[in-house]
Amino acid sequence: MRSIVCLMAALCLALVSTAAVYGQGAAPTAGIRLPEPKYDGSVSVEKALKERRSVRVYKDSPLSVAEVSQVLFAAQGITEPGRGLRTAPSARAQYYLTVYLFAGNVTGLKPGMYRYVPQGHSLAPVADGDAKGRLYKAAGQAPIDKAPAALVIAGSRARATNESWMYLEAGHAAQNVYLQLVPLSLGTVVMAGFNADAVDKAISLPAGERTLYIMPLGRK
Repeated sequence: MRSIVCLMAALCLALVSTAAVYGQGAAPTAGIRLPEPKYDGSVSVEKALKERRSVRVYKDSPLSVAEVSQVLFAAQGITEPGRGLRTAPSARAQYYLTVYLFAGNVTGLKPGMYRYVPQGHSLAPVADGDAKGRLYKAAGQAPIDKAPAALVIAGSRARATNESWMYLEAGHAAQNVYLQLVPLSLGTVVMAGFNADAVDKAISLPAGERTLYIMPLGRK
């Protein structure tokens, strides 16, 4: 009897620990496999560079899972599986970043917070409900409120041997997102002026992670 009680206590402790890691309203569930990204497009790199703009106002229409998939791949997708290399360069290939998707109005995805998993190109559910609303309230930036989705690019301060490398890597990933949005006829704007401590707390980032970029996503 004592062994059964000990086993149940251990299981409860494990569930509590998992919830602490994954945030409010979170429950560990199976990953969501994203559609395969496209590797060829109709817009050249030169044209994407010319047409890249910051967009702060978005149409009231949903994004598709395929569009989200393409954007996440551009940010941190794996391009050489054997070596684990990604779309954005990283000093010594350490890859300090984690990209989170805050889905509000994405066809085929429940509203909530998701962690992008480059290995397997999938989403790991983190928190259910109006996670984007919590992000908006903490950041206080209007474009987040009206956008159907938003990205948070977070960096691991705990793993970064040189913190400046982490910020450089985040800039590479953010520019990839900007350029990828051009052929998708989507827009974003890099959010600045938010309180990172407040955002980290509101979205329950794991200990050691820091919000570096917030990028709302929407249709122009």
